[in-house]
Amino acid sequence: MKLPRRNFLHLAAGAAALPALPRVASALDYPTRPVRIIVGFAAGGAPDILARLIGQWLSDRLGQPFVVENRPGANGTIAVETVIKAAADGYTLLAVAMPDAVNATLYQSPNYNFVRDIAPIAATSRDPDVMLVNPSFPAKTVPEFINFARANPGKINMASPGVGSSPHMAGELFKFMTGIEMTHVAYRGSAPAITDLLGGQVQVYFAPISASLAYAKAGTLRALAVTTAVRAEALPDIPTVSDFVPGYEVSAWYGIGARRNTPADIVDRLNLEINTGLADPKLKARLADVGSSAFVVSPADFGKFIADETEKWAKVVKFANIKPE
Repeated sequence: MKLPRRNFLHLAAGAAALPALPRVASALDYPTRPVRIIVGFAAGGAPDILARLIGQWLSDRLGQPFVVENRPGANGTIAVETVIKAAADGYTLLAVAMPDAVNATLYQSPNYNFVRDIAPIAATSRDPDVMLVNPSFPAKTVPEFINFARANPGKINMASPGVGSSPHMAGELFKFMTGIEMTHVAYRGSAPAITDLLGGQVQVYFAPISASLAYAKAGTLRALAVTTAVRAEALPDIPTVSDFVPGYEVSAWYGIGARRNTPADIVDRLNLEINTGLADPKLKARLADVGSSAFVVSPADFGKFIADETEKWAKVVKFANIKPE
């Protein structure tokens, strides 16, 4: 049968459009079922809190539950492996955090390459750690702390919630840039670290702001400085470490990722929705309650940021000869 030219062209145009239909549908229909957000740390910590805030926002916006699942262990690597083994369909997301950049060097033979195997979707926040000491500690400023450490080598114990965590790396970078000695004492979370700091068993803790804000504001622990390059909105009267140690900067950052090859339209949709949330006054207020500040970037810029952080912390891991627990 011979088709009229007009009908033939119409059918050909329709056929050419068919391969694009599944891609468009995936963006328009997503999500059609619950989405998991895998968190590599225990409930109650900063990665968990931020994942739940973002998950609730996405649930409200997209009409499907975004359910947080905690898979703690090995400084977040168990969670990454869980996501890498899942389908690349946007229904298993990863709560990304600074330790993911550290792990690239901390673990000699990881089962994955984070930069290669995880697609960055969106950052959520970029927060300071707070350099805390017991009020009875002799130093009241960062310079006094450095002078005390130099005059008393081996007498300062530095707490952290685990090897490769943001507080641990903040302390190691401080040692690297000042030349002082501190003995690392790892705990299983911020709560026991703060308990021992209050009791004087350890002398300093570069604590996540979410875990330390109340203590710093109440004066039950003395905040010497924050680790970001600029002062924290939640602690405007506290100086930065870089005021005394030029070039020092540590951010405890968080975000959302997915397995590589997740459809780009789903990545872009999630990035748009998350960034919209980070501009929403109510969500911004909830972030501020835990000392967090929104970190709004594109997927590509978040990927570059993670790569830069991976390179930065590789130098510190090698300098300090840090080994996994």
